Amino acid sequence: MNEPSNPIPETAPTPPLQSPAPPLPNVQIKAAMLLVLMLVLVGGSVIYLMYARGAFESTQKLVLVADDSEGVVVGMDLTFSGFPIGRVSRIALSPTGNVHMTVDVAQADAHWLRSSSIFTLERGLVGNTRLRAYSGILTDPLLQGGATRNLLVGDASAEIPHLVAAAKELIQNLKTLTAADSSLDASLSNVKILTEKLSGRNGALGALLGDEKNAQKLILALDQANSLLAKVDNLAAKADTQVFGPGGLMKDTQATIVQLNGLLLEARASLKKVDAVLVEAQAVGANARAGTADLGALRADIETSLRKVDHLVNEINRKWPFRHDAELKLP
Repeated sequence: MNEPSNPIPETAPTPPLQSPAPPLPNVQIKAAMLLVLMLVLVGGSVIYLMYARGAFESTQKLVLVADDSEGVVVGMDLTFSGFPIGRVSRIALSPTGNVHMTVDVAQADAHWLRSSSIFTLERGLVGNTRLRAYSGILTDPLLQGGATRNLLVGDASAEIPHLVAAAKELIQNLKTLTAADSSLDASLSNVKILTEKLSGRNGALGALLGDEKNAQKLILALDQANSLLAKVDNLAAKADTQVFGPGGLMKDTQATIVQLNGLLLEARASLKKVDAVLVEAQAVGANARAGTADLGALRADIETSLRKVDHLVNEINRKWPFRHDAELKLP
């Protein structure tokens, strides 16, 4: 069989040719004006941004010195109480190896900085690095322009190695503490043994003495002490009866004391009489003392007279031709 031949596609009719559109008038002028407008808008935006960033505001310089400038970039704000008062404009390395950060502080906010102000660089574990200024005494003199201040750096991430080392040491101590042959394990074993003894037959007494025989001896000693105390109580009761009973020694003692009180009263009366006699004897002694004083004067006069007589006798014996012994007897 003969294969059917392919049908020949019909060609589409060709559209009629159109004439080109006439050119717009002043196209080049409009394009130039649009380009100028774009340039004006871009320039205005740049100028506004510069004004907003304080590019046209008068500032004073402040140099902050730190060991390193990690996290600090040009354009970073210097804040005071959370408000930006300055901006880092330059970061340079000094010949001594320190980092000098030049900060432009606006003149309108420069009065917050004093000669006693301190500046810190804070690096946290989370968040950006921050430059902060603190002025504790606002009555101090103002900070002069171009002043150089040391920057106090507080880096929380620098403490991480110390924390890790401390955590390792703590874990090692815990391992040593909870080991099978550790002191804690031995203490727990001793506590277990003590608990078993406390729950045993003799309880805490057996745990204290450590041996059941010693506990039995102590219990026996306590029983004997109780028996002895009972006997002592009986003896005390008998002694109480004998001393304080109806026919006890206490009543006899009380009677004796009553008799002694009577004797003391009689002795006191006798002593009063003796006192009166002593008073009279003192009066007699005083009179005798006065008489004795007069007798002393009389004796002195007599002795004087006797001396004169003796002297006269001696003179007579010396002048008298025949001498015989004369005897004078003194009283």
